[in-house]
Amino acid sequence: MSSGRVVITGMGIWSCLGKDLAEVETSLREGKSGIVFDEARKKMGYRSALTGAVDMPELKEKLSRRQRVMMAEECFYAYAAAEQAFAQAGIDMAFLEKNEVGILFGNDSSAKAVMESIDTVRRKNDTTLLGSGAIFQSMNCTVTMNLSTIFKLRGVNFTISGACASGSHSIGMGYLLIKQGLQKMVLCGGAQEVNEYAFGSFDGIGAFSVQEADPAKASKPFDKGRDGLVPSGGAAALVLESLESALERGATILAEVVGYGFSSNGAHISDPDLDGQLRALHMALNMASMNADAVQYVNAHATATPVGDSIEAQAIHAVFGASRPYVSSTKSMTGHECWMAGASEVVYSMIMMHGGFIAPNINFATPDEDSAKLNIVASAIDHKFDVFLSNSFGFGGTNSALIIKRYSGQ
Repeated sequence: MSSGRVVITGMGIWSCLGKDLAEVETSLREGKSGIVFDEARKKMGYRSALTGAVDMPELKEKLSRRQRVMMAEECFYAYAAAEQAFAQAGIDMAFLEKNEVGILFGNDSSAKAVMESIDTVRRKNDTTLLGSGAIFQSMNCTVTMNLSTIFKLRGVNFTISGACASGSHSIGMGYLLIKQGLQKMVLCGGAQEVNEYAFGSFDGIGAFSVQEADPAKASKPFDKGRDGLVPSGGAAALVLESLESALERGATILAEVVGYGFSSNGAHISDPDLDGQLRALHMALNMASMNADAVQYVNAHATATPVGDSIEAQAIHAVFGASRPYVSSTKSMTGHECWMAGASEVVYSMIMMHGGFIAPNINFATPDEDSAKLNIVASAIDHKFDVFLSNSFGFGGTNSALIIKRYSGQ
């Protein structure tokens, strides 16, 4: 009989902080920024040419040409992250072919693939020239479509499209499906394309920082001088499975997912809402059967927008003000990884929990009225912690909060 407990046994990451867990840990410890100035964006008319610098994985030796032509940019990142996660979990193709493993990934666009297809049709007036891969690259579910076929996944299979909370919701939904006994193992994660087509509309509404003179110092979550987010991307993947499945396989258990809170603001399409965030935080704590003082570290959603950070600081203070856990936003180093952020920030926090440190909220020098009430980590500190909370909030008022704790065997 299932205990309803859900654990994490593998994780992978491909981001502007590194191409694997070891590289990313080094960047987190050093407070290294992955933000650069991209001249091509300036030529396209962007107000801000700042972006996370993410290398494309070289997959020619791993995947056939036919497989690769079906994959949009974000699929390349997701494959690299998933391969790492399965390897750490001790899962090989023989296991995947014999067992029902699901996939839930957060992804909310595939702009480059759509743009290139439309450009071809306009230029040639012939849709037959698009090629067979165009449709599989251009749909939002491009990651789950491609990875499910490449890894022969036969469990749950769909994409979470929840704006900048997509990656977090994918973990939350995977957690609930396993907790309810509907799945034994699910590959969860988030992916985000980084190309110049993906973020033009964000730039157009003035969402981005224009502090281009020193890219590494542009992303300033919680700082009084913040002026907007910096776009970034890549992919993160985690293997979630039932405790019984992990024990039966003899897998190394990295952590346990114990709480998932979600809510919708039901209000403004882009403005954050304190009530909505509070309801998600309280739901996560209730599901985890934890008091607020049990949470020792909060990886904040904080993207460095003036209003967004203020509302989140108010929410964190309202719930955790008595215990004042350490708080940092890894977006100060990565920029905003959007659709993947909720998944990547769980990976970053897991790296910290196992490494006994908390990565800095770099570029935090001057607090404002709300962030002054938080215990923000401006420089990396050595600190052992066993429970953390990860916030993710998206356009449309979608909110997600995850609570994860070190597995103790109890």
